[in-house]
Amino acid sequence: MRKGVQSSPANGYKIIAVDDEVGIIDSLSIFLKRSGYDFVGITDPLEAVERVKNEHFDLMILDFIMTPVHGDKVVEEIRKFNQELYILLLTGHKDLAPPLETIRRLDIQGYCEKSDKFDQLLLLIESGIKSIAQMNLIKKINQELSDTYEKLEQAYMESIQTLRYTVEAKDPYTRGHSDRVSEYSVLLGQKLGLSQEDLKTLRIGGLFHDIGKIGVPDSILLKESKLTDDEYSQIKNHPTIGAHILSSATIFQDIIPIVKHHHEKYDGNGYPSKLKGDEIPYFARIAAVADTFDAMTSKRTYRDALSIDVVKEEIEKCSGTQFDPAIAQAFLEILENDYDKILEIQNRY
Repeated sequence: MRKGVQSSPANGYKIIAVDDEVGIIDSLSIFLKRSGYDFVGITDPLEAVERVKNEHFDLMILDFIMTPVHGDKVVEEIRKFNQELYILLLTGHKDLAPPLETIRRLDIQGYCEKSDKFDQLLLLIESGIKSIAQMNLIKKINQELSDTYEKLEQAYMESIQTLRYTVEAKDPYTRGHSDRVSEYSVLLGQKLGLSQEDLKTLRIGGLFHDIGKIGVPDSILLKESKLTDDEYSQIKNHPTIGAHILSSATIFQDIIPIVKHHHEKYDGNGYPSKLKGDEIPYFARIAAVADTFDAMTSKRTYRDALSIDVVKEEIEKCSGTQFDPAIAQAFLEILENDYDKILEIQNRY
């Protein structure tokens, strides 16, 4: 027994052996326990399936020809709920081994002939334990990386949220606006049949779509009278500023197109890039409808909120010019058939 291997079983590796011959189980028990492994031997293959279902094992030694079911059937059942168990198949003779395609299909890691000596089996077990140790190490590293990434992501989110709240604090209109745009975008995305991952992107993109207003002077942002051309030009910089703020964080790459292009128009007359039609990122086209809807239904210093009938007419009129026609139509259907959901969002913010 190699010195290095002897320490491995002490680390808690657990082996289950399944063979309907009691003599084989007894011999394996003596041999493997002497080697330091945590060992369980079972003669009933159906009982073994239940043990594996309810108990953790790292490696299984499995006889092929058994009653009432053969080893391949045992593996088929186990693979329905456990894809990770390392399985070594024992055969009384090479000719009795299952076909190679069966071994591959069931993800059986190895097999060997039964023998009075366990040298070959021990080598396969040692090799299996090394593989299991590597898989466990990789899982541990991946989990640690995942935890670290989640903490970093949370830190970035909190930082950008702080910026968003700073914008909202100095611009009364923005307060609640980003939350509503986020919710409307998700509602529209659901109507369009988008995936949960896409809906998450829309939600975050809506929350941060106006983050670039942090770079717009208060004198312009809070001005109650009509903006001059120069002041309006500065307002139009906020999508580019927002995209720049988010560009250094990998986790925000998916929402940058929303932030940068939610003021583009379908006919190419929007800003900042004058993109046209399908050139405009799809999520930005969705956010554009949500953003404009909230602007029309929000009270401003210079006008009251528009009635829902006027809003519908405006969205219809701007379909194909300001808005993607398919997205505009989907939102009109929401306003027609699910307006209660719109009201719920408005009441929340």
